[in-house]
Amino acid sequence: MSDEIEKLKMHSPDLTQDNIAKIRALFPGCVTEAAGEDGKPQLAVDFDQLRQELSDSIVEGPQERYHLNWPGKREALITANAPIAKTLRPARDESVDFDTTQNLFIEGDNLEALKLLQETYLGKVKMIYIDPPYNTGSDFVYDDDFSEDSQSFLIKSNQKDEDGQKLVSNTVANGRFHSDWLSLMYSRLKLSRNLLQDDGVIFVSIDDGEASNLLKVCDEVFGEQNFVANIIWQKRTSPDMRTAFSQAHEYFLMYAKDKLSAEATLKKMPLTDEQKANYKNRDNDPRGPWVSSDFTAQGYRPNQMYTITTPGGAEYTPPEGRCWYNVEEEYERLLAEGRLWFGADGRSVPRKKTYLSEVEGYTPWTWWPNKEVGHSQKAKKEVNSLFGAAEVFSTPKPIAALRRMLDIAASDECIVLDFFAGSSSTAHAVLEKNHEDGTSIKFLMVQIPEPCDPNSRAFKAGYTNVAEISKERIRRAGEGISKNTHHDDWNKDVGFRVLKIDSSNMADVFYTPDQTAQADLLSRVDNIKPDRTAEDLLFQVLLDWGVDLTLPIRRETDQSKTVFFVDDTALMACFDDGISEDLVKELAGHAPMRIVFKDTGFADDQTKINVRQIFKAMSPETEVKAI
Repeated sequence: MSDEIEKLKMHSPDLTQDNIAKIRALFPGCVTEAAGEDGKPQLAVDFDQLRQELSDSIVEGPQERYHLNWPGKREALITANAPIAKTLRPARDESVDFDTTQNLFIEGDNLEALKLLQETYLGKVKMIYIDPPYNTGSDFVYDDDFSEDSQSFLIKSNQKDEDGQKLVSNTVANGRFHSDWLSLMYSRLKLSRNLLQDDGVIFVSIDDGEASNLLKVCDEVFGEQNFVANIIWQKRTSPDMRTAFSQAHEYFLMYAKDKLSAEATLKKMPLTDEQKANYKNRDNDPRGPWVSSDFTAQGYRPNQMYTITTPGGAEYTPPEGRCWYNVEEEYERLLAEGRLWFGADGRSVPRKKTYLSEVEGYTPWTWWPNKEVGHSQKAKKEVNSLFGAAEVFSTPKPIAALRRMLDIAASDECIVLDFFAGSSSTAHAVLEKNHEDGTSIKFLMVQIPEPCDPNSRAFKAGYTNVAEISKERIRRAGEGISKNTHHDDWNKDVGFRVLKIDSSNMADVFYTPDQTAQADLLSRVDNIKPDRTAEDLLFQVLLDWGVDLTLPIRRETDQSKTVFFVDDTALMACFDDGISEDLVKELAGHAPMRIVFKDTGFADDQTKINVRQIFKAMSPETEVKAI
C-alpha cells in the first residue's frame, strides 16, 4: 500500500456515477466498462442488458404512457446530476456568533448550494419549506442555462424547423415559460429530496399558475404515494374589486420522503381557545370538562347491533344504516366508568365523552384561514416592523403559517431548510418557536444575491440585493427575541454562520472527475488562489469530507503554525508551509478522527513521506488527507 497521502476530490458529488452504482447494486450484469472521452475505462450502463432485465415492464419509443414532459427536462436532470467545482467561503463579518451558532445562511445560487450540500446533509433534513418564484412569465434570476428565447423553444418542441418555418399551426404562446419554470423546479426538487430524512417532509408555496404542474413534478420526484396534503391558505382579507374573481388563496403543497415514516412523526395541532371553550362539565365529572360525540358508526356489524337501556329507562337500537360505535362489552366498560352522556334527564341517545385533559390536539385541516395563520398584509407588516416601516420586501409569508408547519412537521434539534429564503421568514419562525417552546431547531437558509431594483424602497434603504435583506432580517429578529422573556430551556441561539458560494480555492484547476486526472492533481495542488485564506480552505475540506458545517471551530498556534480544531478533534487542519516532523507528531498526539494538510506545506520531502507512518504508529484510526 502506498504511503502517499490521499487527496481530497474538491468537487461536489457526481450523482450520475452514484446512480450507476445503484443500478450496479441491483443489476450487476448491467454495468460494464467503457472508454470515456479521454480514452480511459469508466463504469457505464449496458442499456441493452438492462432492457433484457426489465423486459416485462420497460416502456420504449412512442408507446403511450402517463408522464410529464417538457422541452429541457433531460437537460435539467443532467444539470442536477453534474458535479461542480465550487466551494463555500466563510464571511465572519456578516455572521452572528460565527464560532458557536448551529444555524447556516448560504449566499448564492440554490442549485449550486444543493449540490454542495449533498454529502454533508444527505438524509439529515427533517423539513423543507420553499417559496419559489411564481411563474408570471418573467425571466428568472437563477442561471441554469435553461432560459431560451421563443425561437429556441419552438424548434425544440417541434413547432418550427431549423430554418424557422412553422411546423404546427397553433403554438403555445407561453409554453417556454412553463418549460423554464419546470426545469428550474425539477432539478432543485430532485436534489432536495436527497437531503430529507426518511420521515422528512417538504412544503412548497404556489399559486394557481403552476399548481397543477407542480403536483405532477412532485409526483415524479417524490412519488405520488408520498403526497400528504394540498393546503389552501387564505392570503387576503378583502376582495380585489378590479377582477372578475378575486383570488383569495394560495397553496402549500406538502410531500414526504416516505409518507408512512413521516405520518408517524407528524404532530396534531394544539387546541385554540375557541375550541377549548367547547369543553364543558355538565355533570361534574371528576375528570374535568368534556365534549360529547356520536356513539354510532356507519354500516352494519352484527356484534354492534345490541339494545341500550339508558339510566332514565329509555331504550334505543341503532338507526337504520348504522350500528353502535363499540361492541357491547366495550359499551358496558364506558358506562361503568361514566364516559357516556345520556342528556340531563338520562333518557337521550347515548353519546361518548372526550375529555379536554386527554386531548393531544386536533388533526390539521387543509384549510388555513388567515385569522389563524396570518395573511399577506400581516406578513408585510412583520417585515416592516423590523425595518422601521420601510417596505424592503414585497412578498414575505406570515410567520404564523411557517410556525404551523414547524409545529406539525419539525422535531427538536432537527434541521429546517429553505433554499428560496427570500426575506428569511422561515428563519424568523424557527427562532420564535425555539424561544417560545424551548426547542433547538436549526435553520439552513439559501438565498441568491438577487439585485434590488434601483428604484425600489429596499435599494433606497441601502440594500443592494435580497440576500442582504434576508440576513439583516435574521439579525434584527434575533436581537428582538433575545430581549424578551424566553423559555427556561431555550438554547438562546439567534446566530447564523454566513457562507458564500464561490469558485474553487484552487487557481486554474477545474476539479471534475472527467477533466482532471490524478497526475494533474499531484502537479497542481499548490495553486491556491492568492485571495483565499486558511479558513476558506478549511470550509472546502469540510464540504469535501461531508463534515457538519456548523461544528464549533477554534484556532490555535502550535510551533508558530496555525492549526484548526473542528469540534475539538473531529477534524484538524493545518495549511501552513514548513510543517516539520515534530509538529506532525504533536498533532498525532491529539488522535484526531481526521486531519488534512496542504500537499506542498511540508518542510521537506522526507517529512511528507513520513506523515502516514507517524499517524499509523501514534494514531492509527486517524484518516489523513491532503489538498
